Amino acid sequence: MDEALLRTLPPTVISILVRRGADFAAAEDAVQEALVTALRVWPDDPPRDPKGWLITVAWRKFIDAARADSSRRNREMLVESEPGPDPDEIQTEDDTLQLYFLCAHPSLTPASAVALTLRAVGGLTTRQIAQAYLVPEATMAQRISRAKRTVSGVQLNQPGDVATVLRVLYLVFNEGYSGDVDLAAEAIRLTRQVAARIAHEEVAGLLALMLLHHARRPARTGPDGRLVPLAEQDRSLWDTRLITEGIGVLQAALRRDNLGEFQAQAAIAALHADAQTAEETDWAQIVEWYDELVELTDSPVARLNRAVAVGEADGPQAGLAALAELDPSLPRYTAVAAYLHERDADLVTAARLYADAARMAPSLPERDHLTRQTARLNAQLRG
Repeated sequence: MDEALLRTLPPTVISILVRRGADFAAAEDAVQEALVTALRVWPDDPPRDPKGWLITVAWRKFIDAARADSSRRNREMLVESEPGPDPDEIQTEDDTLQLYFLCAHPSLTPASAVALTLRAVGGLTTRQIAQAYLVPEATMAQRISRAKRTVSGVQLNQPGDVATVLRVLYLVFNEGYSGDVDLAAEAIRLTRQVAARIAHEEVAGLLALMLLHHARRPARTGPDGRLVPLAEQDRSLWDTRLITEGIGVLQAALRRDNLGEFQAQAAIAALHADAQTAEETDWAQIVEWYDELVELTDSPVARLNRAVAVGEADGPQAGLAALAELDPSLPRYTAVAAYLHERDADLVTAARLYADAARMAPSLPERDHLTRQTARLNAQLRG
């Protein structure tokens, strides 16, 4: 059974059911039930027309649900009086793009938008999404149900917000990998779908950013699961095919001369990927791109990362001066300060700051890394 194909069909099928009279929540439920049936039936009896099969089964399940609900008598009369949807009569590309916009609707919280996108557009089950986000399945089911109710009155033909869609996809990508779903790979797959349907510089910028970051994934952790900083990564493990593709996508976007924040972030990632060794990194250009990113977003996180780049390009004292302009309560501020003080040969201060940063680390791998940095410097000081 082609599970990859099965994962690409839900947006099209949901859109067709909505255009034939189903509301979004009912259409999405029907498609999910049809997907469960497909997973059971297709391995032994694969259909000649997978999309047509899924549309037919989902439509039947929608009608069955409408019949079972006594409060929907009017809808039942409507759907029974109409023929089933024709897979070839619908402009599925436009509908699919509108479904992205609907699932990333501004009325939804980011967490709800992510969950609804993974379910309705990504074709993941509630169980898979719950495992990926380390929450009980019942909790995720409630979150998805609330999200569907929130957007149930929104029409698919309303204008969508590309920026919101990209934010949701970026949130999915940053979750990385957990449970039995590789969310980073899923985010790339979904972003490719959007990029194929809309010629937008920032869509291309986000796709390039994802590809360039994903290319470094094999080198980010050691055999024992420890984090490996960028400067220490084995660059032979980087995926050169993804790097080449990402740089190509980015260059095409930049030629349109409509810079956005994802393009700027991708340009920074491309400069890292282009360096054969850490020592060959063009930090001066990276600082310039961070200047562009800060101007576009005024993001404290971008300013924090810029301080690191300034420290590499102009020396640790310059980096510390840039860092001093920022709020010390920023996440990872203390870790950056520790790194810059170590670069400035102030090992006592650096060791203390690494220990402080470890206590505030947002994840166990990061805490482990910072604790090891503390131990390393303390060993040097004792020696």
